[in-house]
Amino acid sequence: MKICIFGAGAVGAMIGGELVRVGHDVTLIARGPHLAAIQANGLTVILNGERRHSTPFATDDPEEAGLQDIVIFGVKTHQLAAASIQAQPLLGPETIIVAAQNGIPWWYRHGLDGPLATHTLTAIDPGDRVWKTLGPERVVGAVINGSCALEAPGIVDHHQTSRSLTIGEPLGGISQRCRDLAAIFAETDIEAPIAQDIRHALWAKLLNNIGVSTLCVLTRSALGKVNGDPRCFALAIQIMEETARVAARLGIDLSDAVAARIKGGPVSTTHKPSTLQDFEAGRPMEIDALVGAVIEIARLVGEPTPVIDNLYALLRRLAEETGTYPANPEFVLI
Repeated sequence: MKICIFGAGAVGAMIGGELVRVGHDVTLIARGPHLAAIQANGLTVILNGERRHSTPFATDDPEEAGLQDIVIFGVKTHQLAAASIQAQPLLGPETIIVAAQNGIPWWYRHGLDGPLATHTLTAIDPGDRVWKTLGPERVVGAVINGSCALEAPGIVDHHQTSRSLTIGEPLGGISQRCRDLAAIFAETDIEAPIAQDIRHALWAKLLNNIGVSTLCVLTRSALGKVNGDPRCFALAIQIMEETARVAARLGIDLSDAVAARIKGGPVSTTHKPSTLQDFEAGRPMEIDALVGAVIEIARLVGEPTPVIDNLYALLRRLAEETGTYPANPEFVLI
């Protein structure tokens, strides 16, 4: 199968590098110095201290790649509207789209009943631009567990001892296309479990992103510093518990996930989460997908979120002051 990683930054390049290493036909859509380095010198991915070198085809022009069997979108949520248009040359009628974004995804309401069924989440997809361009019926949801950073252009360092790409159907169940996706990762060092309920997996990961990663940004600290500070982690617990109450209004029980995160430590004490990496690099942060969307859903279902509201206010002010808020004029929280 032909596989394209659209948005091959640190995490996307790690996934692409592993797939190339075991013999798959992979194209990386990247940009800037990172793309130039891969084109000139190939891609190096550091896993478990081992430097793994590959030479995937890399470009910033999807026309050069042509139709793909699978497109894994690794771009940030606020980049998806533009990326969904740029990616059209890659997409045939049978192409599987793997949506691997952090936070609440644009396809979330697909197949749902209840308050979200007809509600456009303006925090993540104002005007349903991505929904209309890509089509939710083509999507397999995905949750990435992997602490990656660019050591230098063309060189990705993965800080964990394990990594995974959990996949699942928005409509639930175990489909053949999910089995096919899992099979392409079988020989890699990336686990690809299939979730019966991909939304539960999304919310479970969001607990850490909204509860800890955001505090890393506000305190300019690595994961271990926030997790190890009793005052910061007490605040993180409040945020996670509020998030769990919002999810519960949608039928998602996160009680075990919250308990596990409180008991367990971070996946890497020295890792800076991607939101902090973006902030330090002056890039737009995904605060609407990670925090704003939770508040938008909370108000829709009538669940108060006073702590998360304050968290968003601080993050939004910081982002606007530093030019790291991706413009989203249709999303207004007061």
